[in-house]
Amino acid sequence: MATLDLTRYPNELLWLLLLTANFLAILIAYKSFGKTGLYIWIPISTILANIQVLKMVDLFSIGVTLGNITYASSFLATDILSENYQKRDAGKAVLIGFFSLFSTVIIMHIALAFKPNDADFIQDSFTRIFGLLPRIALGSLIAYGVAQFHDVWAYDFWKKRFPAAKFIWLRNNASTMLSQLLDTLIFTTIAFWGMVETNVFLEILTTTYLVKWLVAIADTPFIYIAKIMFDRNWINNDS
Repeated sequence: MATLDLTRYPNELLWLLLLTANFLAILIAYKSFGKTGLYIWIPISTILANIQVLKMVDLFSIGVTLGNITYASSFLATDILSENYQKRDAGKAVLIGFFSLFSTVIIMHIALAFKPNDADFIQDSFTRIFGLLPRIALGSLIAYGVAQFHDVWAYDFWKKRFPAAKFIWLRNNASTMLSQLLDTLIFTTIAFWGMVETNVFLEILTTTYLVKWLVAIADTPFIYIAKIMFDRNWINNDS
């Protein structure tokens, strides 16, 4: 049986595919499980992003970390909660993200301590990925808290001043873009400062925010779709 070999496609096309897959997954989760679906997506995106961020790739000849799309998608989930529900619902999602990442770090740290037997072949890979996770997770936890709570506050701030549906694009982008800047500055400094050369660090800092900025723009149509789904009662099992 033939399998789809995605490695033959350029990174730029795969980036668009990953972007679309993340946003569609959010809408499918929302359609299928309502508000709960958005809560489910938060730990998925948080954990996956902190694993993916260890992989460096080239996009348009610029080096970037891979986890930016998946992590940035969590802002779409909280913005949908802020738009269609209440500020406290989005705040709950942020706390769920905290808990999921903290639990992952603790549990995987214990798992790494187990001595593998002679048949094991995964310990080295586990160590390479999750051995770095505490520093990555520390940066992510601090950045996540500051950026996400700012995003929730900022979305509510702009929603009160521009409540009309036609201004969803404004409150979505005005809240997310500044929040992403805070996130990038905090996370990149904690996770990579001293681990890579200064020029590489600055490249990661710049390109990480650029990618997140592009993702913030790209998610705008999807929050409008989520709003339509909510207004037309297309959401299942909502609570």
